[in-house]
Amino acid sequence: MEAKDYLKDIQDIKQMMSKSSQFLSLSGLSGILAGIYALIGAGIANSMLPAYNKIGYEISRETYTVTEQEITTKLFVVAFTVIILSIVSGILLSASKAKKQNESLWNESSKRLLISFGIPLITGGIFALLLLQKEYYGIIAPITLLFYGLGCVNASKHTFRDVKYLGITLIILGLLATYFMGYGLLFWALGFGVCHIIYGTKMYFKYDRN
Repeated sequence: MEAKDYLKDIQDIKQMMSKSSQFLSLSGLSGILAGIYALIGAGIANSMLPAYNKIGYEISRETYTVTEQEITTKLFVVAFTVIILSIVSGILLSASKAKKQNESLWNESSKRLLISFGIPLITGGIFALLLLQKEYYGIIAPITLLFYGLGCVNASKHTFRDVKYLGITLIILGLLATYFMGYGLLFWALGFGVCHIIYGTKMYFKYDRN
């Protein structure tokens, strides 16, 4: 009996250490909302695009550039708006979840999560801006998917494991978007829209309703 008690105590200690090193206030509902924002943004972006070939992108096979800079600027504004709405929703909903769990939103685990996720995300964002400046518009969508996916995989060490699989899925979509050049908006909608909704729903019913 004493041996069993010791084993149980060890398991309890391991669980406590795991919880203290992971950010468990991440809201699944915020993922669902981020996906909805992305789909709305993709719909708005698609409505802006003229009747170019391949879902709006007239691509030069040598440089992979879109011909309309004005349209690209508008698409960037739409994408930026989607990102801001997603971040704000994520912070508010995660703060609400942390409050219900009597936990602080800003702690050591959330700092580690932010750093692990932020480095690939900021790097990808700067890379995308450089591509925008150089007018390599056609590969911006794949780049954002790839770096966001890498950020999710990197951040999954400090939160729910499901985030890792979301990241892997986005990386695969980013590679496919690179191969099927010209369908960037479609893959962007699948990755940031559909995948966020699917994984967000899974996380909501798996963690948030407990």
